[in-house]
Amino acid sequence: MSHDGAAAAEGTLFDDTLSCDVVVPVQFTAGARVARPGTSEMLLRSVALVEDSRSSDDGDERSDTSAQLQRLEARMDLALVLLGRLLQQANPALPVRAVRWSRHGLRLDLEQTTALAPGSAGVIQLQPADWLPDHIELPATVLAEAPLEGGSRLWLGFTGLGDNLNAAVERHLFRLHRRQIADSRRNR
Repeated sequence: MSHDGAAAAEGTLFDDTLSCDVVVPVQFTAGARVARPGTSEMLLRSVALVEDSRSSDDGDERSDTSAQLQRLEARMDLALVLLGRLLQQANPALPVRAVRWSRHGLRLDLEQTTALAPGSAGVIQLQPADWLPDHIELPATVLAEAPLEGGSRLWLGFTGLGDNLNAAVERHLFRLHRRQIADSRRNR
């Protein structure tokens, strides 16, 4: 792929929009179709509810009910970790990779080249939260591929997300961005 094609894909995905650089379990499978329609939106909305409720519990009021709720959440976290380990034994884990993600698609750093032609369709599988032992599926097409030291970089544009899933992806990205800003302020 030419440098111009990679630059155009970068602009298409990330110019004038919120984006996040993250390292997450993710893979792209060319030729695949979304196996569980509706599940990705449900998972992203559930992640939002859990994470938003946790951040709103950080206030000054520490009642008995709040403490009980935190203990219950801790037990649920442990149960999810154990469930995740069981699921990983039964299913291969997604490889952990560097990703730049916007509402338009993502840029994925791979260990090898794919030689996929622009326009090739497939599915992105991505684990949206480290505590969630499941992944979302997002339909995408290849915009470009370029060599990267030791592998390649793949630009993937989302296709046919629908309004509700698109809104859930945008909300998730906003929370990721807000968390990255808070982490950078803490590390100063």
